[in-house]
Amino acid sequence: MKNFKIFIFCLVLFPALIIACQDDSNDLGNTIDKSTLKYEITPQPGNNNMVILKSFTPDVIPFWSTPNGVSRALVDTVLLPFSGTYKFCYAAQGQGGLTVGDTVVVNVATDNLAYVSGPLWEALTGGAGNSKTWILDNGKYGLGVGPISYADPGREQVWGNYKTNWDRESVEGQTEEDLQAEMTFALIGGAQFTTVKPNEPGGNESGVFTFNPDNHTLSTSGATIVRVASFIDNASNWTNDLNILELTENQLRIAVLRTNSEGPWWYIMNYVSKEYAENYVPEPTGPDKGFDPKLKSGELLSMLTGGEASGRVWRLDGKGNPVDWIVGGNGWTSKASDSYDWGWNDNWAAAAANSWIRFEQYDGNQTYTLSQKGVITTSSFTIDETNNEITLGGANTLIQDGGNGSSINPTTNVIKVVKAFPDSYTEDGIWFGTKYKSEKDEWVAFHYVLE
Repeated sequence: MKNFKIFIFCLVLFPALIIACQDDSNDLGNTIDKSTLKYEITPQPGNNNMVILKSFTPDVIPFWSTPNGVSRALVDTVLLPFSGTYKFCYAAQGQGGLTVGDTVVVNVATDNLAYVSGPLWEALTGGAGNSKTWILDNGKYGLGVGPISYADPGREQVWGNYKTNWDRESVEGQTEEDLQAEMTFALIGGAQFTTVKPNEPGGNESGVFTFNPDNHTLSTSGATIVRVASFIDNASNWTNDLNILELTENQLRIAVLRTNSEGPWWYIMNYVSKEYAENYVPEPTGPDKGFDPKLKSGELLSMLTGGEASGRVWRLDGKGNPVDWIVGGNGWTSKASDSYDWGWNDNWAAAAANSWIRFEQYDGNQTYTLSQKGVITTSSFTIDETNNEITLGGANTLIQDGGNGSSINPTTNVIKVVKAFPDSYTEDGIWFGTKYKSEKDEWVAFHYVLE
């Protein structure tokens, strides 16, 4: 009986396909008579684990309901690694609608585990006779930043050739229950797929899966992959021919296309194996070099100005690494493109190219001159050496994005020296913090370098 649970049978599956496959014409014509359907569902001679599907019905779109999901190919091959009784069904979509053929039963007497062997099968499932459980990556396992990344649909996003453009620690609507959800791929008596979902109303699920290690695609039936529940309605396909972008012993990344009113974009679902997560021990790390610098009296003033009766011009490092989000002393960006379009952008790049700030000291006076895209502002500044803070007079702040309302625009005139390098500041510059979130111990910091 257990073998029958894993199939999508004809009368259940095919009616749901009619809407998606009908011609737009109001005059659909006559439905094809069932007796005229021409097709073959044939086990390979001497190898019932391989079933060959062939459609000969002219002028139709073929549909095959198989133990491994749905196919629309004229000719297809279905591999059945495990012994059991399997049901197949053929249907043809013509101008008049969908015509469904009779169910064909194929009995498989022996296992052929060669069909589920190889490094990728083992990485996904643990190998034949085993199971493997995956959970969403919470960003604390040394792999992904968080459970969902984003990728541009304007370029190919496939195995070996993908690029995320936004890696987020958390997403809107994310809950602890999302991070507690699990999905298990098992090769025990079949390709079994089960989920534990405290985050979804339907709760736990039981189904099957198919995996194509050559095309790097995954399909599930009877259950869906684990996801952030608030994102479910944003995409229409969580089950069929999902692109696997990355699969290792410890990490799995699956691409799901957003299809709601926001427009198409790729959600990259980030997972780690549960066993890896439970045994992960983070490497001890200290703060970034230069974080919370211990500066001598007068040292910061000298770095900024160059000394008595002199001045220095500092520019935002638009061609290098201009902005970072420094959490607990550790930043994560290494170049402008790391946060492009949602942090750094073209407006910021233009502002950085045409703006600067000069710090001067002369005859006991400390002044600065800010050039913001040709607008010059001059005032005094003071330094709080105890807290490594610079206060800009005149209620000014550091360089902004040219008045375009960026969410990371500095708004304060009290600037925190988050990172500084007394022995190498001429090469490494200074990181000025302008926004602080105490709940995350996070600084938004801008990198300034000497002209």
